[in-house]
Amino acid sequence: MTTMIFYERAVALNRERHQNLKIQLKPDHFSFATNTNSVLLAGSEFVEAARDYPIVFVGKEGGPFTLAALVGLGDKQNLMVSDAGNWETSTYIPAFIRRYPFVLAGTDDAETLTVCVDEAYSGLNDEDGQALFAAEGGQTDYLANVIEFLRLFHSEMKRTSLFAARLAELGVLTSKVITIERDGKKQTLEGLWVVDEAKLNALDDASTLELVRCGYMGWIYAHLLSLSNVARLARRLDARRTDAPAIMPAVTSDVVH
Repeated sequence: MTTMIFYERAVALNRERHQNLKIQLKPDHFSFATNTNSVLLAGSEFVEAARDYPIVFVGKEGGPFTLAALVGLGDKQNLMVSDAGNWETSTYIPAFIRRYPFVLAGTDDAETLTVCVDEAYSGLNDEDGQALFAAEGGQTDYLANVIEFLRLFHSEMKRTSLFAARLAELGVLTSKVITIERDGKKQTLEGLWVVDEAKLNALDDASTLELVRCGYMGWIYAHLLSLSNVARLARRLDARRTDAPAIMPAVTSDVVH
């Protein structure tokens, strides 16, 4: 999954070009995420996100792997965004979503990253909302907080990549396919991986201690506990089909505990 999937016209923030730019979130703000069924997630978000979403590893045999929260069970389907562009009330909103329309651009090994904004976002204007630059040209507190948030998220995503790579190296990830069957029709989600508890428990003491001391073990169990949320997504899918009987679709996969 690319980190730029929501951005139509991301450009570097520039004091001259954007001196008068303001941002006001629109009532349908989250409509930009309507057509995605997964959202990248940092390990530091797992505990909160695990209450609402299945958290899975995404990748291919041999890696690399990323971590994502599933928000839909079909292609271009986000069950957390309403037709009005609102995110589901009282559910965790991943940082990957919250950062929009801002983003850090650059390669992972770059010494400096560029703060960009999606100029296609309709909430940007010169009249109303939070200013990005002060009259004298410096950053406003709002923009400073945005940049700090972006930097922290970038740092946490790098740490999460190391986590995924280490678990792959230890051989504890296993491929899973989620199949949803309804009205005689099947749809599948592939390219998903989860931690195999048997393989995890079979690790030697040194590897287990390493996972604990790195803070990874808590992330692993949040991931495992989150997998039951596949059934919750299936119920959301059924609720959206108002012309169909209110029964839960059959979900087949040992991803569901």
